[in-house]
Amino acid sequence: MKRILFFIILFSGYFALGQAYPRFDNDNELKFNIGLFLATTSVEGSYEYFFSEDTSIGGTVYFDNDATDFNGNFGIGPNFRAYFGYQPRSGFFAEAFGLYYTGEDEISEEELGPRNNDYSTVALGLGLGNKWVTRSERFSLEIFAGFGRNINPEDFQDDFMYRGGLSIGFRF
Repeated sequence: MKRILFFIILFSGYFALGQAYPRFDNDNELKFNIGLFLATTSVEGSYEYFFSEDTSIGGTVYFDNDATDFNGNFGIGPNFRAYFGYQPRSGFFAEAFGLYYTGEDEISEEELGPRNNDYSTVALGLGLGNKWVTRSERFSLEIFAGFGRNINPEDFQDDFMYRGGLSIGFRF
């Protein structure tokens, strides 16, 4: 009897769960930037993959009908996020991002003479934001803003760029 009791106590630690948070199965998240869409009619979608409870990588793609807008008519880029706070995969975050985007200068050829008004550039930047998640860990809402520097700006292009928005997401 003592031997059976000894083995029960010995192996009970093997089957016990001691995590502070439940196991997370939803490592992927798709987001739509509803704030940018309502403000400028640009369509921006993002993907985020969680490495752990406080770090993730992701990517962003956006399209705009107006090539002369602040960040052009097409953009694509990666980001790395670190979350801070008590809740895993949510709360305050800081991110580093890269962005390749294309556009067109709004000054016409007639004013400046013949030249190519199209541009494409790469920017690197930093951003901050906050993310809220439902109890089921299926839906998210985030607000964020970022500021970047263009690496190879044209003479007519701004040296700095910005991004921001209000995104809703779905985790799977």
